[in-house]
Amino acid sequence: MSVASIAQHHGPWTVDQVLALPEDRTNRYELLGESLVMSPAPGLRHQRASFRLHVALDAAARASGAPVEILEAVNVILPSGLVVPDIVVADAGATADDGVSIDADAVQLVIELVSPGNRTMDRKIKPMLYAEAAIPYLWRLEFDPAPRLIVSELDNGRYTETTTALPGTVTRIKEPFPFEIDPAHLTQRHSAG
Repeated sequence: MSVASIAQHHGPWTVDQVLALPEDRTNRYELLGESLVMSPAPGLRHQRASFRLHVALDAAARASGAPVEILEAVNVILPSGLVVPDIVVADAGATADDGVSIDADAVQLVIELVSPGNRTMDRKIKPMLYAEAAIPYLWRLEFDPAPRLIVSELDNGRYTETTTALPGTVTRIKEPFPFEIDPAHLTQRHSAG
């Protein structure tokens, strides 16, 4: 299905139709209910932080022996649609077939990096959908006024904030595996030379 056929699509969307869309490195396609939501590719700060957080999480998971895989921008099928979290920690067995999506029941942690164009989605809508899907942990990286990581755990069908990692301080997080972070390091540009 091409971009032209997206514009010509009539009626509700299905997960299978969204997954059949061609790979697109400039947009992310998500399905909320039966509505297709398209968002632009993230900016440099977002990409820098996502990459660094992914690398740090992967190292921590390996060091702890956690049977998980850390993935960026992967399709996650929820009871109410399909989303593309910035980072996903999934059960290693769920990624063995190299498919194009992961079911929410195999996801231990989702991480959203909040950028100007997706604040409402990442702060309000997606947490509600992740809670409905019973994903145990949700982390949210806020960039402004300084990077901070808000760690939440599912409790009685809602996320409860348990920790906030502030820049300039190393914060230890216990679940879903031991992890230490100073959010300031996620966004700093490396100087040339």
